[in-house]
Amino acid sequence: MECGEEDIDIVIAGGGICGLATALALHRKGIKSVVLERSETLRATGAAILVLPNGWCALDQLFVASKLRQTALPIQRASEIWLHENKQGTTQLMDGEARCLQRGDLVTILAENLPHGTIRFGCQVLSVKSDPLTSYPLIQLQSGSIIKAKILIGCDGAHSAVAEFLELKPPKLFSLWSVRGLTCYPSGHGLPHEFVALRGENFVVGRIPIDHNLVYWYVGGQEGYPTDSNISKDPELIREFTLESIKAFPEEMVEMVRRNDPEKLSLTHLRYCAPWDILLGKFRKGTVTVAGDAMHVMGPFLGQGGSAALEDAIVLARCLAQRLHQIDLKAEGRQMRVTQNVIGEAMDQFVNERRMRLAKLSLQTYLIGSLAQSSSSIVKIMIIALMMILFRDPIAHTRYDCGDL
Repeated sequence: MECGEEDIDIVIAGGGICGLATALALHRKGIKSVVLERSETLRATGAAILVLPNGWCALDQLFVASKLRQTALPIQRASEIWLHENKQGTTQLMDGEARCLQRGDLVTILAENLPHGTIRFGCQVLSVKSDPLTSYPLIQLQSGSIIKAKILIGCDGAHSAVAEFLELKPPKLFSLWSVRGLTCYPSGHGLPHEFVALRGENFVVGRIPIDHNLVYWYVGGQEGYPTDSNISKDPELIREFTLESIKAFPEEMVEMVRRNDPEKLSLTHLRYCAPWDILLGKFRKGTVTVAGDAMHVMGPFLGQGGSAALEDAIVLARCLAQRLHQIDLKAEGRQMRVTQNVIGEAMDQFVNERRMRLAKLSLQTYLIGSLAQSSSSIVKIMIIALMMILFRDPIAHTRYDCGDL
């Protein structure tokens, strides 16, 4: 994009899962938006995403679920094996449909359902400020261009420029890390349609088949995140680091990691938004709000990061659509203030509807993460007791329905 100024009614910062889903949800309601994506092509970073029943409810509302179901096997059960204790058990991962999707498949199908020209690539949002004359957001791009938006939705991830404008607390770090990857078995993997987690004393290896040839896996560690920042940028170094971490695990798991697709390999220091920050955060300023990881980045322990972002998209589009027909986004003067108030009310409705849902998810993931990283037996007992009180039904979060678009 060349330098200059441009007026756009609705801008979505970030072309990941949440940004594209929000744009598609608005499109389904007949509302046009523009997605600003910093990459030069569709961003499919990360290997795969587990979509639980609540996420499929959202995808059904976007009318993309049937096509996505063709790309992934249904997960029928979950098993955990404790190697150091020589025991095994079956756990209930969800109550309903669950499939593991390649991120690239999900992002591509969302993008294909958007009108041509909705996504603008190579547009990185550097900062946001309020126009001193109109109070609408001014979006500064890395190219030097400025976009004057009537509505700005920040779906720009954990390091969000929009969240910074809203003065939200930055995400915090667990002492935990995770490596994620994909491995292809050209002749078929022959694995059952189940999620399997093997737990050692300090590491865990998880595996979920995507289709009959492709397997998504992750390796998680309690400590020892590499101090060399170059490791997280080099797939071969990530591979070596991971293989060293799991050398005591069964050979089939080690071989799975050894045969990974280097283009899909990632090493992440796990981050989270504290539950109290979700409860107290001011997620709207003027006609600006956030969704997805920009609003509620969470640990992967419930597998709800992506599904919660899809829920955000449905609820936000619904709240905006209910109000936008009442106003003229081109209005000026006194009527412009009325327009801004109506938009603000719609965004407040979105935040109010999402706050407790996200606070509960955040609290549950925070407790699980704290349990995993704590070395104190007393702390572990306290956390387990608290979880038994607050989350007697640990998979209740998968039964949530975000409602009709």
